[in-house]
Amino acid sequence: MSIVFYISGHGFGHASRSIEIINALLERRPDLDVIVRSSVAPWLVERTAHKDVTLSPAEVDTGVVQLDSLHLDADESIRRATAFMQTFKQRIDAEVAFLRERRATLTISDLPALGIAAGNAAGVPAIATGNFTWDWIYEHYEGGANVARQIGDVYRWTKLALRYPMWGGFETMPKVWDIPLVARRSNRDPIDVRTALNIPHDRRVVLTSFGGHGLEGLNVDALRSLPGYHVLLPGVLDESAMYDRGYRYEDLIRAVDVVVTKPGYGIISECIANDTALLYTSRGDFREYQVLVDAMPNYLRAGFIDHRDLFAGNWTPHLDALLAQPERPKPPANGADVAADILLDILG
Repeated sequence: MSIVFYISGHGFGHASRSIEIINALLERRPDLDVIVRSSVAPWLVERTAHKDVTLSPAEVDTGVVQLDSLHLDADESIRRATAFMQTFKQRIDAEVAFLRERRATLTISDLPALGIAAGNAAGVPAIATGNFTWDWIYEHYEGGANVARQIGDVYRWTKLALRYPMWGGFETMPKVWDIPLVARRSNRDPIDVRTALNIPHDRRVVLTSFGGHGLEGLNVDALRSLPGYHVLLPGVLDESAMYDRGYRYEDLIRAVDVVVTKPGYGIISECIANDTALLYTSRGDFREYQVLVDAMPNYLRAGFIDHRDLFAGNWTPHLDALLAQPERPKPPANGADVAADILLDILG
């Protein structure tokens, strides 16, 4: 019995949360044949997914074009999405052949329209998971109405959408169930993690996390001398060595006091699940941004730092104010288990 996950290659968040669902599925049903169809970085699947998961590289959507960690190119994003949809029929045909070859019984999309269309054309249930839809994203930008309408028309074929908190869109999906946060949760003791990774115990620790693009231009000298804080700058930790030793990124998030980042569902949900405060900066005109910013105070200690203070290294007043905030009630973060149970019910 094969299940094919169609996962947006945009950032790490789509893949990391889908892998949590995949791992929960395989804990319950080790006999399942799970295939990831995506342009996601292979190392992410290799390091975090169950060993029996197969990665089948493919361009399944175009996402949003990032110029760097904090800026996007809206015009190019719409151009690429439009070009992708111009070849959509041929792509569906190729995916139907793939699904039939693999004897797929279910497709799950986070949230490429291609997975929905291919599942329907192949005659298998097409499920969606996520916290925003690409039609909702693209309609926000000038010139994006037509491609948004095309994607929305495909989304109408979705059998069921499992929607996470902090969401936007989903109007074009006929049946939506809200489930708890899907997030990577650490079970390790933070002190043990700090010891293993040579992170100081006597200061509050701040992790910079800006995804695959990293972040250039920080005042490193200022950040190295923040009184009372130890800042884990980009590239300081050897993440490959960390994974090789059996530690995962969520272990690191739990071991630090604050993550400094741009808002994205993945990093926010992991800070929530691991009781870590979050200091965020603006990330350009990405439609999801304001939804996330409005939701964060309900779930975790969160504070804003503008680009000027971020790059200058003037972090101390922002960090002090953030850590002075009271703890928030922790919401359930067992969405992967909930989703796995729902998907197995559908499989029968």
